[in-house]
Amino acid sequence: MSSSFRVDVFSAKPYDLRFLEEANAQAQAETGAGLTFVFHDMHLTEDSVKLAQGSGAVCAFVNDDLSAPVLESLAAMGIKLVAMRSAGFNNVDLEAAARLGISVCRVPAYSPYAVAEHAVALMLTLNRKTHRAYNRVREGNFALDGLMGFDFHGRTVGIVGTGLIGQILTGIMTGFGCKVIASDPVVNPACTAMGASYMPFEELIAQADIISLQCPLTPQTRHLINAEAVARMKPGVMLINTSRGAVIETAAVIEGLKSGRIGALGLDVYEEESDLFFEDLSNTIIPDDLFARLLTFPNVLITGHQGFFTREALSAIAKTTLDNIASFAATGEARYPVG
Repeated sequence: MSSSFRVDVFSAKPYDLRFLEEANAQAQAETGAGLTFVFHDMHLTEDSVKLAQGSGAVCAFVNDDLSAPVLESLAAMGIKLVAMRSAGFNNVDLEAAARLGISVCRVPAYSPYAVAEHAVALMLTLNRKTHRAYNRVREGNFALDGLMGFDFHGRTVGIVGTGLIGQILTGIMTGFGCKVIASDPVVNPACTAMGASYMPFEELIAQADIISLQCPLTPQTRHLINAEAVARMKPGVMLINTSRGAVIETAAVIEGLKSGRIGALGLDVYEEESDLFFEDLSNTIIPDDLFARLLTFPNVLITGHQGFFTREALSAIAKTTLDNIASFAATGEARYPVG
């Protein structure tokens, strides 16, 4: 591989540039070879795909458009690799990619601690209302009314999806003294060794005081949390989602909040986030009525898909992305292909 292998990076933020260039510099120092990155701050779309002309690969993120028309444009330009700098790849039309001879690779794991710890941060903030207390104290209001929480110790936490992130979360919640119940098609022995008990999803949501979603987005998990699921939950349940936005049907959750069935909601992802997250929209009107409705609830806490956003995770994402592309450039095979 030579440094002339060009990679166009879409949805690039300053931190992407920093960590990818650092990983590239380290690879050049160690092997004498690297990549040539071209960074674009806009999403990859049918309109922006033309910017990749002359590239050897494109590097994309979770909200980029990798539908069949975009992939067809990439194939027409001779581009044979889509390198996702994420674990998720539900925005890629894999059938079209295979038909067009385009390889797709991803970052299967980076820092499961980052996402698991962010899920716990959402739980603790919602429970003890530290975000509201912070604002009160800054205004000289030291009253405690409205800030009461509950002990996590002894509560039942339901974890939906027990891969690496779910495994780490199991350890954290067990450390709090919680009873952990889990639902996943594949039992993780590390979770059972920590005391987690597995059960069907329908039983889990009926028993848990706190439900944390750590599952991938698949046809089976799309709108897993719907009106029927909400109706099965314990009154006042806390629901946390740091997995994929479309695992939750937003309208159903709003009805659950209005009825009180859902007592607290913490989201780091949102099913229509592609038009919102990772951008500064503070001077614009957000046209998404469902998202605007969520923001009106005092027991809802939303962060903008920052669960992955730690130094360790970004460094691991950059290194794995670089390894994937370098391997493809040298051998025609990415290190972590999808499928």
